[in-house]
Amino acid sequence: MVMGQVRRVSAFAKDGVGGNPAGVALLDGPAEAAEMLKAAAEIGYSETAFSYKSGDRWHTRYFAPEQEVPFCGHATIALGATLGAVNGAGLYRLALNNGNITVEASVDARGIWSSVLQSPPTWSKVMEPDLLDTLLAAFGWSQADLDPRIPPHVAHAGATHAVLALRDRAVLRDMAYDFDPMRELMLAEGLVTVALVWIESETRFHVRNPFAFGGVYEDPATGAAAAAFGGLLRDIAWPSVTGGGAFEIIQGEDMGVPSRLTIEVTPEIGASIRVAGATRPIVV
Repeated sequence: MVMGQVRRVSAFAKDGVGGNPAGVALLDGPAEAAEMLKAAAEIGYSETAFSYKSGDRWHTRYFAPEQEVPFCGHATIALGATLGAVNGAGLYRLALNNGNITVEASVDARGIWSSVLQSPPTWSKVMEPDLLDTLLAAFGWSQADLDPRIPPHVAHAGATHAVLALRDRAVLRDMAYDFDPMRELMLAEGLVTVALVWIESETRFHVRNPFAFGGVYEDPATGAAAAAFGGLLRDIAWPSVTGGGAFEIIQGEDMGVPSRLTIEVTPEIGASIRVAGATRPIVV
């Protein structure tokens, strides 16, 4: 039943290509977690959104191939585009396991659907030294590889992510890790991804996101981590978002899957973050 209703959408496409594939299943009502997990594994994308309407909200859960994920940005963007294509452009209210968010769908003159999500609330904290040491060892890096302008943090916006900023674009390009130990670490620490960041400018960042937590080596575009990163930048008074502002994340280039995410930040500490991106349908 679930598999027959799945649409495949690439979220955060850049110039009509790339993006992060997600499954979207619009259901008639609640489904068993085991059934959704099985469908997500068969689809094989990093996440699939399962959603059904009840009242004025779409009840939504996200599953990676190996387990449920509390919040997924790119699957939300894909869901917004799907709801728009089926029901028309506009604002859709989503009820997640741990709170409520919105996604707004729009379509341009070329027929390209885009979405803007409002994330769950954010928080961030400085990373504990033991976790930092473990992560650096896992990637084969040292403290000298880190960019002190963004100290290592743990950040949250519906899901929790480690954030490491790197001095050198080449270090980001050559990122590698052993999958099984990283997955064990991320599960133990509750880290959905590790956001690895290179600062091109105050308003543009290049990012890679290992996603061993969900059974995937790397995500080519990660809206939940982008929202958490936006909250972190606000918390540390990053110049381009102080008092409110916007920035861009370029992701997936090192995978050959270019992706673009646009993030808007309001001044209020802990408030929701807007994450926007274009989509493209995947024909199978």
